Amino acid sequence: VKNKAPAEVQITAEQLLREAKERDLEILPPPPKQKISDAAELADYQQRKRKTFEDNLRKNRMVVSNWIKYAQWEESQKEIQRARSIWERAIDNEHRNITIWLKYAEMEMKHRQVNHARNLWDRAVTIMPRVNQFWYKYTYMEEMLENVAGARQVFERWMEWQPEEQAWQTYINFELRYKEIDRARTIYERFVMVHPEVKNWIKYARFEEAHGFINGSRTVYERAIEFFGDDHADERLFIAFARFEEGQKEHDRVRVIYKYALDHLPKDRTTDLYKAYTIHEKKYGDRSGIEDVIVSKRKFQYEQEVNDNPTNYDAWFDYLRLVENENDPELIRETYERAIANVPPAKDKNLWRRYIYLWINYALYEELETEDLERTRQIYRTCLELVPHKLFTFSKIWLLYAQFEIRCKNLQTARKTLGMAIGRCPRDKLFRGYIDLEIQLREFDRCRILYEKFLEFGPENCTTWMKFAELESLLGDTDARAIYELAIQQPRLDMPELLWKSYIDFEVQQGEFQLARQLYERLLERTVHVKVWISYAKFEISAENEEEGLNVPLARRIYERANECLKGLAEKESRVLVLEAWRDFERDHGDEASLKKVLEKMPRKVKKRQKIVSESGVEEGWEEVFDFIFPEDEMARPNLKLLAAAKNWKRKQDTDVPPAAVMMESDRNEPQEERSNEDEQQQQEDEEEEEMNVGGEEEEEPDQTNGAAEKSA
Repeated sequence: VKNKAPAEVQITAEQLLREAKERDLEILPPPPKQKISDAAELADYQQRKRKTFEDNLRKNRMVVSNWIKYAQWEESQKEIQRARSIWERAIDNEHRNITIWLKYAEMEMKHRQVNHARNLWDRAVTIMPRVNQFWYKYTYMEEMLENVAGARQVFERWMEWQPEEQAWQTYINFELRYKEIDRARTIYERFVMVHPEVKNWIKYARFEEAHGFINGSRTVYERAIEFFGDDHADERLFIAFARFEEGQKEHDRVRVIYKYALDHLPKDRTTDLYKAYTIHEKKYGDRSGIEDVIVSKRKFQYEQEVNDNPTNYDAWFDYLRLVENENDPELIRETYERAIANVPPAKDKNLWRRYIYLWINYALYEELETEDLERTRQIYRTCLELVPHKLFTFSKIWLLYAQFEIRCKNLQTARKTLGMAIGRCPRDKLFRGYIDLEIQLREFDRCRILYEKFLEFGPENCTTWMKFAELESLLGDTDARAIYELAIQQPRLDMPELLWKSYIDFEVQQGEFQLARQLYERLLERTVHVKVWISYAKFEISAENEEEGLNVPLARRIYERANECLKGLAEKESRVLVLEAWRDFERDHGDEASLKKVLEKMPRKVKKRQKIVSESGVEEGWEEVFDFIFPEDEMARPNLKLLAAAKNWKRKQDTDVPPAAVMMESDRNEPQEERSNEDEQQQQEDEEEEEMNVGGEEEEEPDQTNGAAEKSA
């Protein structure tokens, strides 16, 4: 095919089938009906049909449908002997085919040939005894013939082959239909031995219960528990036994059964048992019984969690808290030993943080609950030996052990322990804990030595310097000032602002206001932070001066110095904070003239648009920012102010348009040089205005200064 393009008119498979249906292409006309009027025609018809069937059998003897159709046709012709002969030939050809046997037996029973059918079923079950369908049909036929003894005999022959459970149940139902309870019980005894499963024992017990044999049912349950033992016991058996006793109002027996099951079954196979026990206690138990069930259920859950993940220390904490409520020391100790045996897999402090509390809780339990001091001491020492102190340590353990020894009145042991801790792994918390201990013991000389060691270990720690100076101050020693001086001379400090504040507060408390001023001046030499200026001014207001009335001028002078100092810096927010504090100060302590002077210095807030530039130098758009414009800064640039006012006047003059003739005349008479000078002046004004708006376009908020500038212009 050269042209492989699709046809213009497409057709689907559905359309093809629809057209074929409409044309009736596959429907053949039915064959004509043949009417037989005499015996000769019948014999001829039968001969032709038999010849057709025989030809089909010769072609393929293994097609079962050919045999079945042949035999059923002979049966329809009332030729039972011929049909029986064909069935026998079919059985000889393939005796393992179940369908042939069933059709053959069905034909015999249909024509009430009982003995033939019985013989046929005997042959079938003898050849294929594992085909349950033959046994079902055979027993059903005997029962329909009311041959109960024969049906029972067939059942007994069937049970010798130990069939599946449904066959035994059918036999039992057969005996129950004829009220043979003892025979049914005997069958059940054989049944549970052939199929020793829990559900079959439960069926046996329920059979006894349904027929009023309560003791017999209880005996069956007990035999079942003894039969399965502890290795193969199932919670379903115990639940069924408990529900049976619950139905007999034997609630004490029910509790005994549940507790026995919980004690002997593995924990992973008691989920439904716990639920059933809880429901029973909620129905018939008291508060203590319900709590016992809930506790045992939670213990099972925690056991599962710690078995799945032994390093789940949160689960261990919950489990131990639950076990401690039972007040069983041996069980509690065993659980603690199991918990602390799960050491974290890696020497990482984050993994050890939760684990270390297991040891702490264990030691506290032994000390407070069992009061076994020697065992508590051994727990602390074992824990300290286990922790890798070269990599990391836990100050809490050292301090708790030292406090325990102090409670045992072993002061020297406690000091040795803390000294060893500081020597092996010095930490801030260890130093503070040791110092607090010596302060409580009023050993101040030891405290001084410890503070010296502490400062050698961490000279940048401002808190240590402050605590040391505070201690000396409380003791009434003048060395506190020397300690502060050493502290502020350190090259590195973690929180210098707190240290300076503490030093200044110390001098204020001592009444040394002049030294405090000197400290402020020394601090301002190092930093000009706005908080320092404000704090200095507030100090001057609150300080006691020898001459009255000097506080306000001194504070005002500090605000002026702060404003002048911050004027040259780029941090406008700091300058605004100083001016606001100065304004509040003048409102409280100044007069109207001084307040007006400060208000004239207050900036105005303007909104700017500036470009956003990324790190790579690409412009990403515009953003709005707020800026502060100080009047003092504008006064320093009067030319720019004058040019801005002139431009506003020029823009106002342009709005008043003169008549056209006058404009043409003025343009005609205006010299060319004046025009060029005016253009140059306008260009210069525009350039200077652009210098004012460097970094963005300003949108000033309405202010009265603009109107004053226009009037002056």
